Amino acid sequence: MTRRTAAMPRIGFVSLGCPKALVDSERILTQLRAEGYAVAPSYEGADLVVVNTCGFIDAAVDESLSAIGEALAANGKVIVTGCLGAKDGGAFVRKAHPHVLAVTGPHATAEVMTAVHAQLPRPHDPFVDLVPAQGIKLTPSHYAYLKIAEGCNHRCSFCIIPSMRGDLVSRPLGEVMSEAENLLRAGVRELLVISQDTSAYGVDIRYRTGFWRGRPMKTRMTELVRALGELAGEHRAWVRLHYVYPYPHVDEVLPLMAAGSVLPYLDVPFQHASPRILKLMRRPANAQDNLARVRAWRAICPELTIRSTFIVGFPGETEAEFADLLEFLQAAELDRVGCFAYSPVSGAAANALPDAVPEAVKEERRGRFMAAQAKISARRLAAKIGRTLEVLVDTVEQGQAIARSAADAPEIDGSVIIEDGRELDVGEFVQVRVVGSGEHDLTARRAA
Repeated sequence: MTRRTAAMPRIGFVSLGCPKALVDSERILTQLRAEGYAVAPSYEGADLVVVNTCGFIDAAVDESLSAIGEALAANGKVIVTGCLGAKDGGAFVRKAHPHVLAVTGPHATAEVMTAVHAQLPRPHDPFVDLVPAQGIKLTPSHYAYLKIAEGCNHRCSFCIIPSMRGDLVSRPLGEVMSEAENLLRAGVRELLVISQDTSAYGVDIRYRTGFWRGRPMKTRMTELVRALGELAGEHRAWVRLHYVYPYPHVDEVLPLMAAGSVLPYLDVPFQHASPRILKLMRRPANAQDNLARVRAWRAICPELTIRSTFIVGFPGETEAEFADLLEFLQAAELDRVGCFAYSPVSGAAANALPDAVPEAVKEERRGRFMAAQAKISARRLAAKIGRTLEVLVDTVEQGQAIARSAADAPEIDGSVIIEDGRELDVGEFVQVRVVGSGEHDLTARRAA
């Protein structure tokens, strides 16, 4: 270490939870580095530790509490932030770990920095402007998450996120676009657009007019996606959309996907297919409209990949309603699907619903669901054998490259294994020919 680095106050950091929490961690780390703090790679080398927690399901709560306890045991000075910190106004964390220095909720960079300053005064550093414009990122250098809004206006009965993160608050369009441009200039090749409800972007401010490069634009999903597509085109990069609720205006982005402006990929949280269960879940859509919308989207953009998540074993779910879900799955033929057995979350309205489904039944249904989806996925992937695809290289190891196509989001979807990719570089786009497939992944060789 240089003398200057050694003199810096050093902050350890633990980041848990979803991509939205990851972005919160990135913002806190960016502010820490901008103010002259160093990031410590270990508990022992840190002057204090920040733990960004998740509190969405019981397993995440346990993981977060364990991480806080580990940091306290190894370091002794811990600041807690994130979703779990919002539970009971911080009392939940303090009851489990009374010796933490401070507790804040999610998207609370300013509060975290105040707590840090109380323990470690901000150092004087004349070189703070050397912090990169794109900020400190926890993702690999070739892709980054772009959070466009915080919070959610829905009140789904199984979810407590609004109580933790609040109602929808859309970021100013110009601010989002400036961040996207900084990321692309820094070499990011893929922007993953995230929020709790991407389709609702701008609703909270009534689609107020924003400005980008001197021109007025509505703060609305369609206009934002169009602008991101134009910007990505200038840098030969991808734009991928996550957490898109199936509202009618989503139809407007499909022509942009068909034209190649943004990736033909939608992450849509359908959750179920039974109208009664969707009503009990307080979801803002019904199954009949969803199936028709999927077909309409594919008519506009045949290359579209649709990813979704579902919950089985929701309170009151009958065998017939589970059969409706399997029927929807077969009819919709979604490309990428995740499934969770319903788990009660402390504070969720669904806990009060009658007719809880036994754990064994929930797991049995989840197994049947995933078996059915595995066949659909395998069939759709097999249809790609012989095709040439553009892929983005994530890693190169053991003589082959692991890459992703337009159909694959990082960490949650499949991969494209390039058998002859040992000479490729991470973050490189390459054309490959698909030579094999499984239930989740493709095997390919470089196209001639």
